[in-house]
Amino acid sequence: MRYVFIDKVEQGEKLGRHIFASDGRILLNEGVTLTIGLISKLRQMGVSSLFVKDDRFEDVEVEEVVSETTRRKAVSAVAHSIQYIQQDKPLDGKAISDVVDLMIAEVMVNSDVLFHLTDIRTKDNQLFVHLVNVCIMSVMVGVQVGLNKKRIQELATGALLHDIGKLVGSVRKKDIPVGYDRDDELMKHHSWKGFNLLRKSADISTLSAHIALTHHENVDGSGEPRGMESNDIHFLAKIVAVANDYDHLTSRGEQAKGMFPHEACEQIMGLTNVRYDHSIVWKFLRCIAFYPSGTQVKLNTGAIGVVTGQHKGLPQRPIVRTFWQNGDDFLFDEVDLARETTVFITKVFS
Repeated sequence: MRYVFIDKVEQGEKLGRHIFASDGRILLNEGVTLTIGLISKLRQMGVSSLFVKDDRFEDVEVEEVVSETTRRKAVSAVAHSIQYIQQDKPLDGKAISDVVDLMIAEVMVNSDVLFHLTDIRTKDNQLFVHLVNVCIMSVMVGVQVGLNKKRIQELATGALLHDIGKLVGSVRKKDIPVGYDRDDELMKHHSWKGFNLLRKSADISTLSAHIALTHHENVDGSGEPRGMESNDIHFLAKIVAVANDYDHLTSRGEQAKGMFPHEACEQIMGLTNVRYDHSIVWKFLRCIAFYPSGTQVKLNTGAIGVVTGQHKGLPQRPIVRTFWQNGDDFLFDEVDLARETTVFITKVFS
């Protein structure tokens, strides 16, 4: 299968993966034939890219760090927790804890798999997909740096709920700390709202709540909401900051076209020691597929191909299946960029 932008999808192609709603329900089944009407409907839903089946690459499968089933459980758990909060009910900490443990277990088992940012987002599910992606990437980095089980659980919980402040109302007067007033910019910031909500939950650690508060802080002191400098920002929040920004850079929203993964990685590298801790960036980049499997690319040899495989230690050097037409037939060649050191990717097709 191939991963393509919605504008490149042709009538009659078949969907390569399910598309889900924010509560985990399947909106469109894998294998359905994409008609002009369906393609138009997907655009209206905010879908910007998806997988399509392709006989030339039917063996190409994206290895997942966390299974589709567990992702759906995570999306559903967050969606239900938010419903509780919006109804002034306590956060369902047990549901969050259970799904966090599931994701951590799968990341541990799939420690040799790179993270592929190839989810299918809609206007309805994009925030939930973002929360799950940031959680998975954060846990991957946490494992890389050797955090213990308790710290990984706190990291995962804080990452999964880091933007929950975007979904709650204004801060109540009784919850405003001494020294601030209701109109203070700190009080308006979703980071503070999320922290304020999470710290009152008996099932959420204070450290997880602090991740929600400080995931927009930068190591040079230019971040929000408090302008903290590197030594004052907890290490776990620094991890979530990188994962959060990477997911935002690569997401394709209504207002802007997201970056390709390799472009987002380059931007993050360029902001090391400005926004991000260099030791975390180094570990993070070793977890990410710069060129996700299923992506169509062009090589410096002029050949066109599709990424078919990855190398954990060399995420910038995937395996590419090039193809060309010979009469009525297609011919193929597997090019392993880890071995072919003079060959490199010059273009990713949008």
